[in-house]
Amino acid sequence: MEMPTAVDLTLIAAAILALGVFMYVLLDGFDLGVGLLYPLAPSEHSRDLMMDSVAPVWDGNETWLVLGGTALLAAFPLAYAVLLPAFYIPLMLMLIGLIFRGVCFEFRAQGGPSKGWWSVGFFAGSLLATFAQGLVLGTFVQGVEVEGRQFAGDPLAWVSPFSFLCAAGLICGYALLGAGWTILKTEGITRDWAWELVAPLTVMVVAAAVGVSVWTPFLHEWIVQRWFEWPRILFVAPAPVIGALLAGLLLRVSRTHDDRVPFFATVGLFLSSYYGLGVTLWPYVIPPDITIYDAASAPSAQGFVLVGLGILVPITIGYTVYSYWVFRGKVTGDAHY
Repeated sequence: MEMPTAVDLTLIAAAILALGVFMYVLLDGFDLGVGLLYPLAPSEHSRDLMMDSVAPVWDGNETWLVLGGTALLAAFPLAYAVLLPAFYIPLMLMLIGLIFRGVCFEFRAQGGPSKGWWSVGFFAGSLLATFAQGLVLGTFVQGVEVEGRQFAGDPLAWVSPFSFLCAAGLICGYALLGAGWTILKTEGITRDWAWELVAPLTVMVVAAAVGVSVWTPFLHEWIVQRWFEWPRILFVAPAPVIGALLAGLLLRVSRTHDDRVPFFATVGLFLSSYYGLGVTLWPYVIPPDITIYDAASAPSAQGFVLVGLGILVPITIGYTVYSYWVFRGKVTGDAHY
């Protein structure tokens, strides 16, 4: 297919889609991580503080999921049509987890004798949503079978050891993000408890990342070529190098206790992993069969979509930044959701 020589609308749409996915993983990742750590909190007061730390922003974080899904449907309808049936079950599990978590969030805040059960539900919903996202990621990297521009694979292909390994790694990663957020937003015993989790969670994240990295080249021969052949290796190499440096920083700072480092270093870990995934798969939206140009909608449709996204994305970024600025600083027991 001949690629456009003027303004590359497809490339712009792909960049917006990639931004939406990463912003969702980052922002909803840390509040899902807070939910994953919930049962381990040292006291009920600590759980209240953890809930208060995400209360002003958690629902706004999920806006990026809607934006990413909309961009995929409107700008890359072929990819949407293939990926949706491939991921029906894990996506439904994710939505059930997110909905259940939201319900538990609201009802737990009302207190009463059922507060403990809503806390358990908040953890269960967070775990289910994270696990399902990991299954989608693992299955996507594992490969989706396509015939005649339609999904032709097994709808249970997500039930595989590799997908489960990716899910376990994502759970550890979100938990590390949640610990970093808790350190950033709380004080006293809650902060000290979260600091104790940084080193073991970092080790688990590194172990999962190494496992996935070693396994991935055995899935597809073309990945071996992209990772190890010159000069492509120059583009891939920064991801593991930066990841290793950030992991070392997390292990080191766990002894010096700079509250700002764990969260932002973990953000860097996610960003380096996301970069590595993007460099590995580019320009495929469904590797190794469908590129972003194959899956793109008509230029007129893309132009229409990009006008809307050009308005919505800056607004979304603006209110996201504003909300985090307004609710900056440590939470205390004086204010509740």
